Amino acid sequence: MKLDRRTLLAASAGAALLPRTARAQEWPTAPVRMIVPFAAGGPTDIPARLIADKMSERLPQRVVVENRTGAGVVVGTELVARAPKDGQTILYSTIAHAVLPPLFPRLSFNALEDFTQVALVAVVPMIMIVNKDLPVNTLGELITLLKNNPGKYDYGSSGNGGAVHLACELFLALAGVQANHVPYRGSSALMPDLLAGRLAFTVDVAASAITYVRSNQVKGLAISSAKRSPIAPDLPTFQEAGVPGYEAYTWHMMHVPAGTPRPIVDRINRVTNEVMALPEVKQRLTELTAETIADSTPESARAFLLAENRKWTDIIRRANITVN
Repeated sequence: MKLDRRTLLAASAGAALLPRTARAQEWPTAPVRMIVPFAAGGPTDIPARLIADKMSERLPQRVVVENRTGAGVVVGTELVARAPKDGQTILYSTIAHAVLPPLFPRLSFNALEDFTQVALVAVVPMIMIVNKDLPVNTLGELITLLKNNPGKYDYGSSGNGGAVHLACELFLALAGVQANHVPYRGSSALMPDLLAGRLAFTVDVAASAITYVRSNQVKGLAISSAKRSPIAPDLPTFQEAGVPGYEAYTWHMMHVPAGTPRPIVDRINRVTNEVMALPEVKQRLTELTAETIADSTPESARAFLLAENRKWTDIIRRANITVN
């Protein structure tokens, strides 16, 4: 039987796809390592473990969380950058990944180019909170107070270059006001000084801030999401409260080493989205004040990462933020 040229080409194309398809079907060939560059039991580790457990239920191998801390997130992130390009090692990152280039320009890896983004799984809004005795009850009143008293008031952050620091500096830049930065070793460390009035305000992650707002230990003025959140429906957004264009989150994203075959990336993405769509996962992450995402693609995740990198690089340079 004689085959025409189009039939031969189609057969050749199909044969070429077989190795790629086979690799995706074979993945994972061993337990998958999910590297979390944060301490165990923290606000990044808890969702990562939940997601890893649910992924494990859908795969022939377990997904095992490994906490690799050191030099901020650098040690754990570099481990994944140097890992084999086979989908067996996943990085579970936050906003810290987007700001590595401007904060650590001499790293041995490129945070933007040495990774393929798999999925954005959740975003976590932040809340502007102020000392309960500060003579303001709205974000507009806080802006007026700061404008009338440039450099008089202090705000606290969880450390130089962290999500809280960046969110506060974005507020100062967009509102056109000044305040003094006081860095602490974590959000919990700054709260005694905020409660005592030694700090005027901070923009803290909602999971931490909402407890103090609900107990009336601080005043909540605005939430950093694009629309009001079900965790605090009475809180206006920054944009509603008079700071147009303000959005700030910490967020959770999964990456693999750049060069990982696309069929494997797609399979990890599909399993991740299936997990994020589970009612029990959504409920648990909502309790942790996270907004889950169940329709992320590698392309949309990368676009989000690059947009975050551009936004925060600009703020870092404007505020001359450096890390120790």
